[in-house]
Amino acid sequence: MSQRLSALIADNGREDQVEYPKLTLFSVPPTSFVAEREKIKMVVKSNISVVEEEEEQVTLLGDVDGGGEGDVQIPDTAHQISTDSWFQVAFVLTTGINSAYVLGYSGTMMVPLGWVGGVVGLFLASGISLYANALVAMLHEFGGTRHIRYKDLAGHIYGRKAYSLTWVLQSFNLFMINAGYIIVAGSALKAVYVLYRDDDQMKLPYFITMAGFVCALFAICIPHLSALGIWLGFSTVFSLVYFVIAFVLSLRDGIKSPARDYSIPGASTSKIFSTIGASANLVFAFNTGMLPEIQATIRQPVVKNMMKALYFQFTVGVLPMFLVTFTGYWAYGSSTTTYLLNNVNGPVWVKAMANITAFLQSVIALHIFASPMYEYLDTKHGIKGSAMAFKNLSFRILVRGGYLTLTTFISALMPFLRDFMSITGAICTIPLTFILANHMYLVANENKLASIQKLWHWLNICFFGFMSFAASVAGIRLIFLDYETYHFFADL
Repeated sequence: MSQRLSALIADNGREDQVEYPKLTLFSVPPTSFVAEREKIKMVVKSNISVVEEEEEQVTLLGDVDGGGEGDVQIPDTAHQISTDSWFQVAFVLTTGINSAYVLGYSGTMMVPLGWVGGVVGLFLASGISLYANALVAMLHEFGGTRHIRYKDLAGHIYGRKAYSLTWVLQSFNLFMINAGYIIVAGSALKAVYVLYRDDDQMKLPYFITMAGFVCALFAICIPHLSALGIWLGFSTVFSLVYFVIAFVLSLRDGIKSPARDYSIPGASTSKIFSTIGASANLVFAFNTGMLPEIQATIRQPVVKNMMKALYFQFTVGVLPMFLVTFTGYWAYGSSTTTYLLNNVNGPVWVKAMANITAFLQSVIALHIFASPMYEYLDTKHGIKGSAMAFKNLSFRILVRGGYLTLTTFISALMPFLRDFMSITGAICTIPLTFILANHMYLVANENKLASIQKLWHWLNICFFGFMSFAASVAGIRLIFLDYETYHFFADL
């Protein structure tokens, strides 16, 4: 860009020499000289603005370091950016980690890991996740360009193939997370139904379908991530309701119950695979795989404000999750189910309220994780302007409705929440959040890092690469075991 501007200024200088002959102090009045000079300045500024605007609208990956594999156009976004405070972004992050997924952590993490492995694993995973997310956050403006998508950042550093691969990994990651949210929402609806009519007439796939329909309606009404606004407040209230109820009822059951069995269930081989799968769940619990997309909504200074949001997420934000997870496991031991509200005992209306709020919060949380796909589709098809314009509204009904219809179908087909968490964490979350984050930071700062720092990042890359492979094997094994035990469209 600097070369283009220099050429532009030089051209204007040459134009000045042709159009205006050499002036002397006495040949032209001073006021006329100043006027002509200002005219030239205005022309140069106008052309500079045009160049900068063109640079903002499209970036070519072939023009940046590491891109030499063909030009890839990075379009501007159809959604809002740089509009949210760090506090609102912190609530977006906190909503993600304190979703109704937490109600399954006692059974999916603590049961296969036990007290020592579970407690140490959760605290260790939170610290490592904060570190990895901080690496990505610090690269948001790498190279003087603001990277509002994960794939844009990877493409800027590596080139075209990394751009495409990152997009595929992230899309699959978020699709699986959203499928899990619909399973959680459907399970919550079924739990309410069973409280009042345990007649086995309505199966889980029916409730998953209802949950998917509500999620589609919400997606149609909320055009982009920044538009969540007040819904983040509602999400916080919903989370507090089911957290408080789950905590109080679990605590009461634990006090009244006899000694619990905290031994890790299963044979030796089964324990090994369960431990590996639960380790992938630990990673899944704290990470979104879409940090640049969330950071894109934050106001300047983007790195400083994003760090504030991350510190909030991993201090205040994780406390409810820890409290409910540990209390649930303490109360029910190795018999804890993958949905804690199925274990608790208490008044029917209280349990119904907890399940209803878990359902509603899942609808809001899903919208956060579906927003990168919505942004991609809206930008690709030029959906801008009023959210209520007929073209924009009909597009959201058709495209977002279709996306969530597919997600709902997969959720109803294989409603195994533990499997979704394990395989998603292994195949997508670990590579995106840990392997890619460390390697991108290493490449971007190669000339600035000391040898010991480079070694540290390579150790992280190798360790999480091995963990990703092992967790993938464990996750696939778990899917086959569940498939042998259950069937498609199972009523769990």
